[in-house]
Amino acid sequence: MHRLSDGRELIYFDDPDTRLPPERADDARPEAPRPPVAQMRQDPLTGEWVSIAAARQNRVMLPPKHLDPLAPSSPENLTEVPSDYDVAVFENKSPSFGPDVAPEGTDPAVSLAELREIGLGRTATSVGRCEVVCFSPATEGSFADLSVTRARTVIEAWADRTAALSALPGVQQVFPFENRGEAIGVTLHHPHGQIYSYPYITPRTQKLISSIESYGPTLFADILDLERSSDRVLIEGEHVTAFVPFAARWPVEVHLLMNRHVPDFAETTPEERDELAVVYRRILRAIDRLYDTPTPYIAAWHQAPVNEHRDDIRLMLQITSPRRAADKLKFLAGSEAAMGAFIGDVPPETAAGLLKDALARADKDDE
Repeated sequence: MHRLSDGRELIYFDDPDTRLPPERADDARPEAPRPPVAQMRQDPLTGEWVSIAAARQNRVMLPPKHLDPLAPSSPENLTEVPSDYDVAVFENKSPSFGPDVAPEGTDPAVSLAELREIGLGRTATSVGRCEVVCFSPATEGSFADLSVTRARTVIEAWADRTAALSALPGVQQVFPFENRGEAIGVTLHHPHGQIYSYPYITPRTQKLISSIESYGPTLFADILDLERSSDRVLIEGEHVTAFVPFAARWPVEVHLLMNRHVPDFAETTPEERDELAVVYRRILRAIDRLYDTPTPYIAAWHQAPVNEHRDDIRLMLQITSPRRAADKLKFLAGSEAAMGAFIGDVPPETAAGLLKDALARADKDDE
């Protein structure tokens, strides 16, 4: 582990066949103060917490290649990563959560109970941590452009960081994800993702918990059985299965489920990580071959909370894209944005057929 000039942590993850030397340069930038920790405010209409992180207004927006802040540092461009690297992870310069964590000895159950109460004008410190995961020193691309070896290194980084972040006082959930494409709102073209460590259980996961409490603890296993008996399966592996879900909300939506119960990356086996690297990369390469240009997407790795429901919430990938045709995007209008009531534009079975064709083309290109 290394330190940047303002005290943030930086961790390098090397490929097994790396040609990089073990030595790493120091950050040559001058010392600088970190922004204040953000403040959470509760919406009493929903009970949800909103982190007000004003420092994010100052983050870099689509810089030219020669000023890429995630590229390895050079004399002309002192960046977030002082040395050349395979995969690099560092604390976000303008985090939505953290860098402060809860005091040692904080009872997570008590914290969750307090956060779930409803009141007016309630605030809390946005404790936690946000990290940036650089997939490659290349200035453009996405996870789909990585070699299988590099993809496996990224997954190793996700597993390592999930374990480390889950151990921080006050962290209730860890969320690795990748935003790709200007239509999604990315601010950097560099191939990278992020990891958020929340001081609460996210609204999406709270809804999932309600479903499990209503249906029963076999929900994920039964969903997998249902999907594997359908014609929406894209890849059925030894350890993972990828499919278009029965009730897909987005024109392009793919879920990837572990075949056995595993709550998060930290508890996957080396063999599962090997297959995840291959299957995840194949799916992204197929999505990019749906049209003549790369497709914007959000790749979200849903993991079980740190302290709750670890025996019934299974690690799952959800890839979504608003692209409903080569030159059309789905925008969240009144029903979706205001009421959360989605209307699908593309039948899931149709989307699965298109993705199967794209997957065959992508696999042929890799031969």
